[in-house]
Amino acid sequence: MKGTSPKIAIGFRVHSGWAAMVAVTGSPSRPVILDRRRIEVAEMPLSGPVQPYHTARDLGVARGRVFLEECREASKTLASASLETVIKNIGGDRVQFCAVLTGSGRLPSTLEATLASHAAIHTAEGEFFREIVVHAAESCGLQVHRIKEKELFNLAERKFELPTATFKRTLDDLGKMVGPPWQQDQKLAALAAWMATAS
Repeated sequence: MKGTSPKIAIGFRVHSGWAAMVAVTGSPSRPVILDRRRIEVAEMPLSGPVQPYHTARDLGVARGRVFLEECREASKTLASASLETVIKNIGGDRVQFCAVLTGSGRLPSTLEATLASHAAIHTAEGEFFREIVVHAAESCGLQVHRIKEKELFNLAERKFELPTATFKRTLDDLGKMVGPPWQQDQKLAALAAWMATAS
């Protein structure tokens, strides 16, 4: 039953069409990495990046709106199935929490305005795939925490009462223990996950 074993949380740093995922238990002072992998949250094209809003811009607003909804539904199905498999493999009911790192950009209020701005298109694509991951986590029964990436270390300092330098050193040392891949994606996803277990 939940609560009888150490909490497990999953952290995500999301990119266009995929996300870096790290599953943890313990805390930054007693860290345990249970799993890390790349989760696909969209069908990958034969060439080039996954950029649904760029495609929608080329289609025009009306057709673009339909295209985005089709992409959203397909990605929700793919991401939910992928995450369900991961949860079963790493602990089932012990996996209780999820943290998704978010951006700080603001979107225009309409699709028309979004598609008219290249900067807004990139912001929209980031938000699109983060919301896909949030939906997948919620559909798997996880308690989801959204954490602004630029605020992560400051929030962690207050939560765990440790300086940022300590977190960075711990995350670097973990990389030596677990081996690659262990880049910025994995480090930040792991710290976000520990934040979720402590909430």
